[in-house]
Amino acid sequence: MEDITTQSLLTPFKLGHFNLSHRVVLAPLTRQRSYSYNSVPQPHAILYYSQRTTKGGLLIAEANSVSDTAQGYTDTPGIWTKEQVEAWKPIVDAVHAKGGIFFCQIGHVGRVSNKGFQPNGQAPISSTDKPLTDITAHSPPRRLQTDEVPQIVNDFRIAARNAIEAGFDGVEIHGAHGYLIEQFLKDQVNDRTDQYGGSLENRCRFALEIVEAVVNEIGADKVGIRLSPYTEFMESGDSNPEALGLYMAFKGTFIAAGGYGREDGNNAVAENRADLIAYGRVFLANPDLARRFEVGAPLNKYDRNTFYTSDPVIGYTDYPFLEANGTMAVLKFPKEEKRDIFFSN
Repeated sequence: MEDITTQSLLTPFKLGHFNLSHRVVLAPLTRQRSYSYNSVPQPHAILYYSQRTTKGGLLIAEANSVSDTAQGYTDTPGIWTKEQVEAWKPIVDAVHAKGGIFFCQIGHVGRVSNKGFQPNGQAPISSTDKPLTDITAHSPPRRLQTDEVPQIVNDFRIAARNAIEAGFDGVEIHGAHGYLIEQFLKDQVNDRTDQYGGSLENRCRFALEIVEAVVNEIGADKVGIRLSPYTEFMESGDSNPEALGLYMAFKGTFIAAGGYGREDGNNAVAENRADLIAYGRVFLANPDLARRFEVGAPLNKYDRNTFYTSDPVIGYTDYPFLEANGTMAVLKFPKEEKRDIFFSN
C-alpha cells in the first residue's frame, strides 16, 4: 500500500472554516433522478450521496434550479420551494452523519430550455433573444429587461438561503456550461447595450451581483462559483477567454475538474496549480474513490448509457466498492475525454 502522506490529493486542506481530510471532491453531476412534477429530490439520493461520503470529504450536489424559470431538463431538482428544501434535509443529514462537507450547486439554465419547462409555457429568459441552433430542443429565448435582472439575482439569493435551511454547508453558483450566467459573461451570446452588456466589466456585472447577494445572505466562506471560460458549451464562447477568466478569478480556493486521474490530480495539487480536484464520472463509478487512490487500486469503468436515466439503482447506486481484501468487480465501458474546469471559494 502506498503511504497516504506521499499523495498530495490525500493531504488535509482548510476550506474556509471547514477542515477537509483530503482533496478529492465529488463534482456536481446532473443525473436526472428527481422524477417528480415539482423538481423534488428523491429518497434514493440519500444512498447515492452517502455512498460517496468520507469523513472530512467535500461533496457538491447536482445543480438545483433557483426558480421555476430556471429548468431545462427533465427530472432535475430545485431548491426554491419548501417541499424541495424538506426533501433535501435527509439527504444532507446522511452526508453529515458520515462526517462529510456538503455544498449545493445552484443555477439557472437560461436559454438552454424550452417552453415545456417554463411556467405557463412562456419563452425561456436569457441575456439575449438569440436562439440556440437546435430549435427543436430549445425555444427562442426572451431577452431580460434591465429592470428584471435584480429579480433573478434575488432568486439566487433565496436559493442560497434555502440551501442553508436544508442543512447544506454552502453553495456553488453555476456560472458555466453555457447557462444563464455564462450567457451574460460571454460575448458570443451577450449582445446587450445596457449596463449588463458590451465591455468585459459590464458582462461580468450580473455574475458578480449574484455572488455579492449570495455572500451577503450566507457568508463568503460558504460561497463558490463554477466557471468555464475556455469552453463553448451551448454555443457560449468568448473572444478573449483568458481575460474573462482572470477578471472573474480571486485569491481563494481553486478547484480544478475535467478528466483528472490519480496521477495528474496529485501533480496538480503538488505543483500548486489547484487546491482541490473534483471528480465526476469516475466518482460516480467509484463511490470509494479516495480509498482507491490511497491504495492504488484500479477503477471501475463508468457506463455512459446509464448516466441520465430515472432508475434509482442502475448506473447510480450499484457501482461496486472495494472488498476488505482489496479485490473488486470491474465493469468495462468506454473511456471518456476531458471536460471543463471550475473555480470555487
